[in-house]
Amino acid sequence: MVSAPSGAGKSTLCKLMLEEFPEISFSVSHTTRSPREGEIHGRDYYFIGKEAFEERIENNQWAEWARVHDNYYGTSLTLIRETLEKGGSLLLDIDVQGAEQITRAFPSAVTIFIMAPDLEILEQRLRSRGTDSEEAIQKRMKNALKEIALKDRYNHVIENDDLETSKNEMASIFKRELR
Repeated sequence: MVSAPSGAGKSTLCKLMLEEFPEISFSVSHTTRSPREGEIHGRDYYFIGKEAFEERIENNQWAEWARVHDNYYGTSLTLIRETLEKGGSLLLDIDVQGAEQITRAFPSAVTIFIMAPDLEILEQRLRSRGTDSEEAIQKRMKNALKEIALKDRYNHVIENDDLETSKNEMASIFKRELR
């Protein structure tokens, strides 16, 4: 499981790991938020309605779920169980709330927290994406402080100052943990 504040580089690093380790499956999360430009249903997220999401909550179909930035996000319990039963490995790009839930259900999960070098750089990265309103950026920065406070709960912490260095550090963790 990989977690990080918005803008720390988590999704970029996860994509690089999937290229380097093609034997690992990626857990595509479900969300009630609208797709961003270029996002594809089933590849980036499964975009579903609020009612459908809440029905799955009632039916205990999520390994984890949370309401984040006014939208629901969740990970399919069936997907995790089926992958593990087949002896496979699964990469989860997940927020800190979800990581805590997954770790309780699957204590042997390996957890990695990605950090930006500092909050100023994190904010610059969020602004450079050009996808969020000022209100959303401020909410993400406030949440980042809470998320960073939980970094010590993770098995590994990577400071993403240089993408190539961070990629190599993460690949090293994957190589050790996939043995």
